[in-house]
Amino acid sequence: MPQNQSSKPLILLTNDDGFDSPGLLALNQALREVGEVVVIAPEHNWSAAGHSKTMHKPLRVRRGVLTDGTEVQVTSGSPSDCVALALLGLLERKPDLVVSGINLGANVSHDLTYSGTVAAAMEATIAGITGIAVSLDTFEVAIYEPAARFVARLITQIPREALDMPLLLNVNVPALPAEQIKGVQVTRLGHRLYRDALVERLDPRGRTYYWIGGEPPEGVPEEGTDIGALAEGYVSITPVLLDLTDSRRLELLRSWNLHL
Repeated sequence: MPQNQSSKPLILLTNDDGFDSPGLLALNQALREVGEVVVIAPEHNWSAAGHSKTMHKPLRVRRGVLTDGTEVQVTSGSPSDCVALALLGLLERKPDLVVSGINLGANVSHDLTYSGTVAAAMEATIAGITGIAVSLDTFEVAIYEPAARFVARLITQIPREALDMPLLLNVNVPALPAEQIKGVQVTRLGHRLYRDALVERLDPRGRTYYWIGGEPPEGVPEEGTDIGALAEGYVSITPVLLDLTDSRRLELLRSWNLHL
């Protein structure tokens, strides 16, 4: 949003790694330089929760405090619940945009269907508000500040009329020092390669249980994709649509002469 506007935007900040995540803390501190920030985040990690919504049990909200002293609201619900709670009345006024992250681990390609980080941004878009999901391309202990500062700058560069569309932006940042990040690429979703494995164990009573495990996923570093951009050391920004219609197959299905 251009800096010459008379007032700063109201930004709802959430995540899926839990309110005590260092990624949320870094993003909160950076966004406060460009907007009024309200934090409503889950009480625990919801990674791979997808776009889940709590409908069959009550949601709890309590006060929490970040390590920098910022007071936040902590919920028992999922990342998308956090956004829904805010928009349905937990906030006194509608936020100008929703930012979700910073997630530990990239969210690229098919990850978007699993990601609680992206789900929170999707929930905002469904409600007519621009949502930005932010992830860092590492599963190790990381420095979040370069990604947080980039997102703060990004918000100042989005025109007001673009925010009114609304947009759903999926941002992935290389886990590199700021001076080593080469730039920004606007990308499409790439192709993810998953290496999941089913791990079978026995509990102390001899009953079988399972873990879904395996090695971390990889991706095809094709030029022009989110995976390719990260592999080359660039920030990836992918505009995402919630319309899942396979438009290329519409005519194929119509040619089948389907009938009752």
